[in-house]
Amino acid sequence: MHITDLNCAKDIGANCLLAEIGPFRILFDCGLHPKKWGRDALPQLNLVRDLSIDFVILSHCHLDHVGALPVLLREHPQTRVLCSPASRIVATRILRNCIGVMLRQRDEKHINEYPLYTYSELDRVDAALTALPLGVPKTFHENDDEITFTLYPSGHVAGAVGCMVEYRHRKIFFTGDVCFHDQETVEGADFPAEKIDTLILETTRGATEAEDATRDEEVERLVSDVAGTLSGGGSVLVPAFAFGRMQELVHIFNQAKNDGRIPKEIPVFCTGLGLDLADYFDTMSRKTGDVKFHRSLMKDLGVQALRTWEEPGTDVPVQGIYLLSSGMLVEHTPAWHIAANMLGHAHNLVAFVGYCDPDTPGGRLLTRTNIDELRFADLNFISRVLATVSKYDLSGHTTRERMMEFVYSVEPRVAVLTHGDPEAREWFEEEFAIELPKTKTVNLEPGVPEEI
Repeated sequence: MHITDLNCAKDIGANCLLAEIGPFRILFDCGLHPKKWGRDALPQLNLVRDLSIDFVILSHCHLDHVGALPVLLREHPQTRVLCSPASRIVATRILRNCIGVMLRQRDEKHINEYPLYTYSELDRVDAALTALPLGVPKTFHENDDEITFTLYPSGHVAGAVGCMVEYRHRKIFFTGDVCFHDQETVEGADFPAEKIDTLILETTRGATEAEDATRDEEVERLVSDVAGTLSGGGSVLVPAFAFGRMQELVHIFNQAKNDGRIPKEIPVFCTGLGLDLADYFDTMSRKTGDVKFHRSLMKDLGVQALRTWEEPGTDVPVQGIYLLSSGMLVEHTPAWHIAANMLGHAHNLVAFVGYCDPDTPGGRLLTRTNIDELRFADLNFISRVLATVSKYDLSGHTTRERMMEFVYSVEPRVAVLTHGDPEAREWFEEEFAIELPKTKTVNLEPGVPEEI
């Protein structure tokens, strides 16, 4: 077996791994790099241009895993894309939104390459998607050979899976992105506890030591801080990823209102993709049973659509919870505009609930040292940072310690490290060297095939 990381850099990036197993060629994911623009955001698909690709295993529908799929299928229209039933429902909706974002960025940032694909090309994606029932092996035949795939829930977000690949008595397990603890909308990962020959594992939180607080304690701290801010006359901005995190927060705030910890009359403002995805989550819940969400939660919570915002520096006119798309507070998003309204007012709270890349505005705001201003260049505005800025660990990625517990249970002969920054991968390399010295550890170099 040969494995090649098609990501253009050794980081979280544009997730896309090529596995050549016997006569079969398989891609694990095909995403866009969240910190690059234009064609630079694509995986190195030129390395597979002249090859036949039999399958893509789609772990889940975040853009760094699915965003480049239409580009791949343009050149490989016969490729089958295997995914969970929930991902089958939502994948093309996520990609449709991506096209809209690229069209906006083409005008705002003058990126003439955008969009990288068109709305009509999503028909090809829709035709290629094949949903496999979770936990049920599916065997495919090629000439006189065969390969078997089994998808297992990985707990990261709605529809997220890991995948067991079996070929000639050899077992290769791809974790995808993993969360072992239960969340509001999905249960934790349920992976097979059996010996594995090759383990391909995400390393996202390898450089992050586990917090002492549990997720339940972090949820309680968030609700308590939100309630305190509201009682003091302030408003709360919660920048959240539209797919997954926003629906988690709808659950959490709805429960807090039902418990009386947050006043029932306080409005919750949402916008854009997050609002639309409520219907998709409802459909996933009804049709698959693997997701816990119903559109009635939006009504119960008192969700209102946010359509306009004030001039930068002017506080929001209506006190409330602003649960808005863009978990990392990137420019040109509703969360960015509302931050320009709220940061300069001490009674407000900006609550980050997931990972923020240090190079994004959210990351800079969280890691600032002796900096009391944030520049909104596109708005021609600089805001003083007087509002409280806090982070709550509601990550959909498992801790490095919990990931190693899973590794111990499967005792892989080979461990392939992926989906992590250099420091994160180094921690896992060192941990394997100490705890599992018989396991060969492979830290892939971008574009370089590795024989396993």
